Amino acid sequence: MNAQTAQITASSTRMPTFFIPHGGGPCFFMDWSVMGGPADTWDRTEAWLRALVSTLPERPKGIVVISGHWEEPAFTASTADEPGMIYDYYGFPPHTYELKYPAPGSPRLAERVVELLSAAGLPARTDPSRGFDHGVFVPFLLIDPDATIPVVPLSLKADLDPAEHIAAGRALAALRDEGVLIVGSGMSYHNMRGFRTPAATRPSAVFDQWLTDAVEAEPATREAQLSNWDEAPAGRLSHPREEHLLPLMVAAGAGGDSAGSRVFGDNVMMADISAYRFG
Repeated sequence: MNAQTAQITASSTRMPTFFIPHGGGPCFFMDWSVMGGPADTWDRTEAWLRALVSTLPERPKGIVVISGHWEEPAFTASTADEPGMIYDYYGFPPHTYELKYPAPGSPRLAERVVELLSAAGLPARTDPSRGFDHGVFVPFLLIDPDATIPVVPLSLKADLDPAEHIAAGRALAALRDEGVLIVGSGMSYHNMRGFRTPAATRPSAVFDQWLTDAVEAEPATREAQLSNWDEAPAGRLSHPREEHLLPLMVAAGAGGDSAGSRVFGDNVMMADISAYRFG
């Protein structure tokens, strides 16, 4: 498919890009006291996600979501017309395995994603059957509860190279002028052994401050710092494995020369978490 046939209709405005916290499992759709925490643990994050679309210059024509819960040898975009549900969490109440998010997919947008990545020399392919994992459907049940905006899931690349994920974001930046919202869905702190213990408190705060400074630096400095995130203070304490941080790299790369900013912060389960916007 060539660029002329694949390109989404140009938009009159440029979309920002986002890195969002998608929470813990189906956290927004249950009484969190069941898990031993305050019932309102995720209320502030839920309210922020619900308001996200209202901050955009226009309603997106489509959304590309890079989830921390999908890894492939090459960047992979789902071409499913009607993506199914992937309940990739464990030990939660039965009703949370009945959640449905019936947003349509967009094979055309998925092909455009692969075209842009391939043109940048990055390995990319499509998957005709990939559905919505909880890094997609849990936050987007709040962001677009009517499920009317087409959503294309995009995988991480399994080698988890931060510079390559920034490069992938740069390759996708043209979508911002085509009415497409690019969202990295992960967590700015993701040490499962640290959550709900004092071990999370200081490392998450230290790393969150470093991460915010890096995001808000001028773009060239931003990319250099994010590429070397594991050398940051408390970096590996905050992310023993980086799959939940790398969606930020794609969002930052797609941000291009746009300024980055911390647009939301919360403390949940004794850890600081943040959301970031570019543009």
